[in-house]
Order: sequence, then structure tokens, then C-alpha cells
Amino acid sequence: MPIKHSIWRVGKPPVRLLESSSLSSEKLLEEMIVSAPEILSDQWMIIGRQEDTGFGGRIDLLAVAPDGALVLIELKRGKTPREVVAQAIDYATWLEDLDAEEIARIYGRYAPGRDLAEDFRSRFESELDEATLNETHQIVVVASSLDSGSERIVGYLNRRGISINVLCFQLFDTGTEQLLSRAWLLDPVETQIASAVTSPKAAKEPWNGEYYVSFGHGKDRSWDDAMKFGFVSAGGGSWYSNTLNLLKQNDRIWVKAPGYGFVGVGRVKGPAEAATDFKISIEGKEQLAAEGLSGAEYHRRYMNDPEKMEYFVPVEWAQTVPLANAVDEIGLFGNQNTACAPKTPKWTHTIERLKQAFPKFNSV
Repeated sequence: MPIKHSIWRVGKPPVRLLESSSLSSEKLLEEMIVSAPEILSDQWMIIGRQEDTGFGGRIDLLAVAPDGALVLIELKRGKTPREVVAQAIDYATWLEDLDAEEIARIYGRYAPGRDLAEDFRSRFESELDEATLNETHQIVVVASSLDSGSERIVGYLNRRGISINVLCFQLFDTGTEQLLSRAWLLDPVETQIASAVTSPKAAKEPWNGEYYVSFGHGKDRSWDDAMKFGFVSAGGGSWYSNTLNLLKQNDRIWVKAPGYGFVGVGRVKGPAEAATDFKISIEGKEQLAAEGLSGAEYHRRYMNDPEKMEYFVPVEWAQTVPLANAVDEIGLFGNQNTACAPKTPKWTHTIERLKQAFPKFNSV
């Protein structure tokens, strides 16, 4: 059904805030997004604005996600919901063919004198891989309302592998100021994963039911800890941790430590838990992971922030190897999303090879 929500001032009795008609202009909304991108997502980096597509139109905003996927952001700007959805898809045909040099030039126009690779490294604490930059993309339509027909269109496109979502903003008056609220049509994790599991330029095939998990060993988490206490984890932002919710009890996962290679295979034992709730056993006694783990930081600096704190998934390992013995070969699957369900022939090849390297894969 079309997105609609309300805001109430807490009190006795509660008071419903009146909905405003609109911002003074959608240009103001664009300015707000540029100055505070977290209005859309705190895990995207704006890299372009009002770029000419070359066929009679200009995109509103362009962003990049931590895995190098591009995000096309199109504001409604007085068009009907159906018109803006159609226009965004049209602009995506331009976006799809951008290469690394063109994307760097776009960023140069958006942030003169800045370097995309350096700013990406500073923003996401990882290197920008030109090989995977714009390998996939998402479309985000920003609107104040959405009709049922447009909702059906967006749902249809997502079911067929086109990663498109709608972010609806509504304004409310307190009497002295305006408040801005937002609501996603679809869970953002759905479109994030849809764009991650396969490239539109690559061959597709049915998912084999086994998950890929990326475990970022370093100052914020330790693979030695994960092997010893049986878990995988992620944190630092919802973009990283939310995909852990894909993993259900008894799912098989194949774990890769970026920069090293594949290091383990096992079965999920339970749902993702926050660092404030997840417990491990130390010398026969249960203890909160945040207190008992000493091999890394596990984003303890964000312990009061549910968006950025570390989340853990318990795992029963079938077989693991230390980082020094990680399986790393040309042609094996890789992705920066913490968890995904790949639908590509490369994943099938990877599983076949890993079952040779981890012969105890089916022991749990």
C-alpha cells in the first residue's frame, strides 16, 4: 500500500503533528542531502550532482557504496511517481556504462581538487577497487508520496533483479519548525543484496543455497577469536551488519577474510545478536563477547549506537584454517558485503574448489 505515516508529540494526551504540504522546494531537499548524506544513508558517499546524461537529462545525485556499487538518486521534482520511476530507469542506462575514469571525472566536478580513491579510503577505510567499481548499481527514487501502481512497478522490477527502491519523505509542523521524516518502500538490505549477488553484465544462475561471508580481520575483529569461540561478525554501520540477518539457523557459510582468502566453512547456529547481548564461553563460563574478547576492538567505541555496534552470528565450524593457510586463487568469488547469496557461475566454481580445499565441509 502507498507509504503513509504520522508523528505524535509525546504527552498526556499525545498530540498529532500536522502534515505540511511540502518543502519550500525540492532543491532544498537536494541541498539537505548533499550537506547531510545520512538523510538517505550513512553508508553512502555522494560523488556527483546534476550530471548530464548526454540524452536530454541530468541526474540529481550519484553516490557510491562501500563495495563500489553506484547509487543513482532521483528526486520527484513535480513529476508523477510513475514518471520519476521511468526517468530513473532511463538514467540508469547511462549509469551502467560509466567506467572508472569517467566516474573519477564526475567526482572531480563535484569536489574540485579532491581525489576519489583517497576520499573513498578515508570514508570507508578500504581501498577503491577499479575492477569492481560500478560492477553493480542501485536506483533510489526520492518522493513525498507513492501511488499503488508505482509501488507495484518497483516491486515487479526488484523481483526480476533490478535494484530499485523508493524513499518517501514527509514534513510535519510543530508550530515553530518543520520536521522531516522518511520511510523506505523496501528494506534497504533487499536492494543492497540484490545489487551485490550478481552483476547485470555477468551471467546468472540459480543460487545453490550456500552463503558467502566476508570477515574483515584487523583492528576491529580477529579471525583467531572467531575460530576459537565460533562466530562471524560485522559492525561499523548498518550497511555492513544488516546483511548478517540473511543468515538463518543451519545455513552453510563459506568465510573469506579479505586480503587473505577463504578461511572456513560451517553452519549457522542462531540469529545475529548485538555485542551487548552475544555471549561466549570462556573456561566453561558464559561471558559477554564485548567483555571477553581481547583479540580486537569489535567496535566497542560504538557500544551505545545500535546502528554501528558489532553484531555476531554463532557458528559451528566444520573446518577452519589460520590466515596463513587461507585459500586464495585467481577466479574465486569475492564481495565486500558481509553476507550474500551469490547467483553467478563464479560462485559455483568457487564452491567446487573450496570443497576440495576443505574436505570436512559436510561434517556439521
